[in-house]
Amino acid sequence: MLSVKGVTKQIGGLRAVSNLDLTLKQNEIVGLVGPNGAGKTTLLNMISGISSPTAGTITFCGEEITGLSADRICRKGIAKTFQIAESFPGLTALEAVMIGALFGNHKKTGMADAESDASAVLDFVGFPQDKQATLVKNLNVVELKRVQLARALASKPKLLLLDELTTGLNPKESGDAVELIRKIRDSGTSILIIEHVMSVIMGVSDRIIVIDRGEKIADGRPYEVVNNQRVIDTYLGDLDAF
Repeated sequence: MLSVKGVTKQIGGLRAVSNLDLTLKQNEIVGLVGPNGAGKTTLLNMISGISSPTAGTITFCGEEITGLSADRICRKGIAKTFQIAESFPGLTALEAVMIGALFGNHKKTGMADAESDASAVLDFVGFPQDKQATLVKNLNVVELKRVQLARALASKPKLLLLDELTTGLNPKESGDAVELIRKIRDSGTSILIIEHVMSVIMGVSDRIIVIDRGEKIADGRPYEVVNNQRVIDTYLGDLDAF
């Protein structure tokens, strides 16, 4: 489904991502981990069209999308969430999700259908029905994250890019997020997820890719990656403690 080949991102004198290869299959959940500043978010930004690579190619469903704008890539079937769950503070939760249905979908959608789709997606992600008319600025962190996720899903993506979905959540909320990620995959959406909580990434990923200083240093099944000595030295530290 997704093929990233030789992708590099040069930002001034810093090479944030260096000659990186990555693949993702249909209905696969791939975890992306590494130290802070490793280039993970930069990579997702290039895949989603927020920024363009300096070199390399990105292919999605057989079509090269390298350097396309974020709105065009979204309409081709790639949606992304962000580390900081910000939205449209003056809109209701329902209206914020309708934006994804109206402008992120490859099909033209009318207001009535967008409202119906948005309400259904909010239900799907577990957002309280009695808060759909609440202004976004009055929501808590968990509710904001669910609205952001629902907005991405409202565009009906084939591939969902999740950037630290569980940041700021307690263990119970993180567990709920893991179940929701599996539910999204079971509904037919592939997932590439950045996550620092190893219990989450180990519990949800079919495969894990580790990046350090912009370079891929490991790619394999979760048990293979956590037993990779270079990954332990670079990222995990004391495996017994983990």
